[in-house]
Amino acid sequence: MPLTDIQIRNAKADGKPRKLTDANGLYLYVSAAGGKSWRLDYNFFGKRKTLTLGSYPSMTLAEARGQRDDAKRKIAEGVDPSMAKKRQQLEAKAAAGNTFGLIADEFIEKLRRDKRAEPTITKNTWMLKDLAAKLGPYPITQITAKDVLAVLTGIEKSGRVESALATRSAVGRVFRYAIATARAEADPTSALRGALQRHVPTSHPALTTRAELGGIMRAIYGYKGWPSLVAALKIQALCFARPGETRSMEWTELDLHNAIWTIPAAKAKMRREHHVPLSRQALQIIENMKELFGEGPNVFPSMMSGKKQLSENSMNSALRRMGVGGEEHTAHGFRSSASSILNESGAFKPDAIEAQLAHLDASKVRRVYNRATYWDERVRMMQWWADMLDQERVGKR
Repeated sequence: MPLTDIQIRNAKADGKPRKLTDANGLYLYVSAAGGKSWRLDYNFFGKRKTLTLGSYPSMTLAEARGQRDDAKRKIAEGVDPSMAKKRQQLEAKAAAGNTFGLIADEFIEKLRRDKRAEPTITKNTWMLKDLAAKLGPYPITQITAKDVLAVLTGIEKSGRVESALATRSAVGRVFRYAIATARAEADPTSALRGALQRHVPTSHPALTTRAELGGIMRAIYGYKGWPSLVAALKIQALCFARPGETRSMEWTELDLHNAIWTIPAAKAKMRREHHVPLSRQALQIIENMKELFGEGPNVFPSMMSGKKQLSENSMNSALRRMGVGGEEHTAHGFRSSASSILNESGAFKPDAIEAQLAHLDASKVRRVYNRATYWDERVRMMQWWADMLDQERVGKR
């Protein structure tokens, strides 16, 4: 006779294990201690086996019968339900260990092994570990497109449209890495194309006349802020490298005897080493920094910690405190300023200016050729630029 709920609830061990039979091999096993579990006896290719389906009352009688029927179907299909259950448990255990956060860590480490630029690594770390932090604890195979979208729309609603789009791409790269390492089968971010607000790129605001630059240089030289920050702004204006390259300048990158700053490929946006001729003015600023902070690795250490470089927004924040609006000029804007004024001067070849800006030539042939050219002209150009900034700052031409 099939079991009833009353029989199951009232079943006692009586000091020794008992079996209460239901039907088709299913029975309730009552241990000597009184614990109850659902079990199924079956034959698989002539071998007698037992499958534990679950414990009572966590698994009801109706659920146990459903599990029994499912196991019977597997047997009919030539699948051992005990092995299938073990495989399922192993997959669940593996999924629990393969969280998005752990795989993201692996992906970031792979970027380092692949010698990706440090700004690229830093940005991916920020997006995956900070912006997408909510995904971190979950097994990567259980994360759906809806889960990812919830994270991205949260970023978008905070006003960071570009960051939301970039984070979608970064999350997608982690999923594709998981697929390549056999820990996921699909990338849910592919279903989210078009779901986010489109980013409309804007250029970095920049002052593009000599007179305007003279005004901002007077503001910088008159600024009474943290010495490291003031010096970094001066070098940014004089060398017009990318702000991240300026902030992260280290003493090991400088050849003061030959007046050369070598930006390592790992830091450069284009992932190739870039050389910057240092003007007399730039050398003097750097020498002053050596007297102040020469014991640490960073030329421009943070005020909060001498072991760390200036923060990402420090130079722009200082410009704002000087009264320079964000719609007028930024630290990155010195690159546009230099490009505009140097080209307008007519004194230097456009290719030499582009080489100094570390812009890649669209032609691979010309790119290889240009790496070995224009150095002497660039040295003259950087000194001309520094002298011009001084002249405009003091009002002499």
